[in-house]
Amino acid sequence: MDGKKLEYKGVEALKELERLTIKAGEVQEQILTQILSQNCHTHYLSKYYNNNNNCCNNKLQLSHDLFKKNVPLVTYKDIYPYILRIANGDDDSNLLTAHPITEMLSSSGTSAGEPKLMPSIAEDLDRRTFVYNLIMPIINQYVDGLDEGKAMYLYFVKAETSTACGIPARTVLTSYYKSSHFKHRPHDPFNDFTSSDAAILCHDSDQSMYCQLLAGLIHRRRVLRLGAVFASALLRAISFLERHWREFCRDIRAGELSVGVSDAACRLAMADLLRRPDPDAADEIENICRQSWKGIVCRLWPNAKYIEAVVTGSMSQYVPALKFYSDDRLPLVCPMYASSECYFGVNLKPLCPPSEVSFTLLPNMAYFEFLPLAEDGKLWMAFEDDDDTENDNETAPFSNNTERAPFKNNNETTPFNKKEAAPFNSKLVDLVNVKVGCYYELVVTTFSGLYRYRIGDVLQVTGFHNEAPQFRFICRRNVVLSIDCEKTNEEDLHRSITAAAKSFLEPRGALLVEYTSYADATSVPGHYVLFWEIKSTVAGTNLAAWVLNECCIAVEEGLDYVYRRCRTNDKSVGPLEIRWVKGGTFEKLMDLSIAQGGASINQYKTPRCVKSKAFLKLLNANVSESYFSPRDPVWNP
Repeated sequence: MDGKKLEYKGVEALKELERLTIKAGEVQEQILTQILSQNCHTHYLSKYYNNNNNCCNNKLQLSHDLFKKNVPLVTYKDIYPYILRIANGDDDSNLLTAHPITEMLSSSGTSAGEPKLMPSIAEDLDRRTFVYNLIMPIINQYVDGLDEGKAMYLYFVKAETSTACGIPARTVLTSYYKSSHFKHRPHDPFNDFTSSDAAILCHDSDQSMYCQLLAGLIHRRRVLRLGAVFASALLRAISFLERHWREFCRDIRAGELSVGVSDAACRLAMADLLRRPDPDAADEIENICRQSWKGIVCRLWPNAKYIEAVVTGSMSQYVPALKFYSDDRLPLVCPMYASSECYFGVNLKPLCPPSEVSFTLLPNMAYFEFLPLAEDGKLWMAFEDDDDTENDNETAPFSNNTERAPFKNNNETTPFNKKEAAPFNSKLVDLVNVKVGCYYELVVTTFSGLYRYRIGDVLQVTGFHNEAPQFRFICRRNVVLSIDCEKTNEEDLHRSITAAAKSFLEPRGALLVEYTSYADATSVPGHYVLFWEIKSTVAGTNLAAWVLNECCIAVEEGLDYVYRRCRTNDKSVGPLEIRWVKGGTFEKLMDLSIAQGGASINQYKTPRCVKSKAFLKLLNANVSESYFSPRDPVWNP
């Protein structure tokens, strides 16, 4: 695909969006034709055509039919042997795609907390840039004057590794920030950042954070919007600010950068901002930070019009904290839906509440199909257990002199019973044929070598924009917790925890900052363990033990019928436990994950279930108190 065809901005970008969505079905057919014509002679695809040449002749409809009939749905474990061969420098250059693999993209770790490597080709950057170029034209329809100030966006990179044959391995955001698309971008008044490129590209996350926050404070009266990629990263920044505001004030007062910042490029960039002492600005910031931190964002950046971050899915738990720090005065904008595998779509109603966010899928990003996950309008998923066995050979693609990104060959869960696996292909629905209200798992075919790849995201259709469907992100498909025959998924766990915190913590001046879980099978019977980090929002808050005990039973009451039966009738699951951890524990967990080769701050998401011994050791070492459900949950046969 010619990258020039994707360089739309401003009004032209919106016109292109309308063109694509009006003819979404036609665009999808064109995309599949392009992918097949480019890649039909690859090792992967050719084996499914059995030497049938129709894929590359003029009978394109037959080519599509053969693709849909012969090419199976796959998960990461199915394509892993190909990834391994590419990473090792296999002589066959056309394993998955006819284009050269320019880099391997590490996932964010949302699949059981382990990164996966995805092949990427040069033109993928054009597609990602196309999505980024849509965001501001969409938001400008709802918010005026964003070209009259600055954007305080906190972006971070992670030091990249390389495979055994020298292919760069990095996160998708690190790839973008290091690309010429970002570094050589033309000046755009709608994207005038407070952070310097040097600070964004600094591999030391603490130095990067320090310089970006300091720059944001220096420009604080010009900041019109602020945010980060994920809500968790923005809250980490606020926590960092809470610990270091005195140092920031000292730097601004003296007009000199802290000696703690040693990165030469960062020091040079900050020297342009700290040209002279500004004691008045330092005093003003100091007075604000000495007050209550409720609404601190609005007081430090008084002209900000909204906060931008991903606040859907597992990130939705951070909404109460963001509202606390902004005094619920700033809209929370969730602009786009993307993953390491593919960028999917945009939010055409950016000012809607987080609970109502829907994304319009862009038909030119990939070829999309959908696996139905419902009967009679009810979401249903049958799960298999995950296999957490490490494969020692899976780190082979990495040369010995680089930090190795972990591989794990997890058995993927499936939304249908095994006896129904055969007709998977016939169940798939095309982009324009999904039905409003129904649930689906997203399946993609990309230019970079993923064919009918199951992303693992569960989506619900909420409507259409022209011919293009709009989806609400529900959850990841995988099981989060299971002790016996019960299977608790991410959505159910998050919903029950959110309800318990709202009922018992928030009325008592406390906020659930972060959580994760694991299934403790060391006791008989086994039981669910929740690690909670709680923050007081009112001075002098002291939660009584009974409050946390009631939170335990409230979470259990919110879980499904099978769980409550196992707890109350079968007695095959023990009382749920909440372990209250010290403040800052989940930041340590993030640091540990990043140090072990996980995502950068930009992409990191707290795993909703932890199985890693190292993670559990860290969490348990920071437990202050433990609480259990005082009684069985209600269960009616």
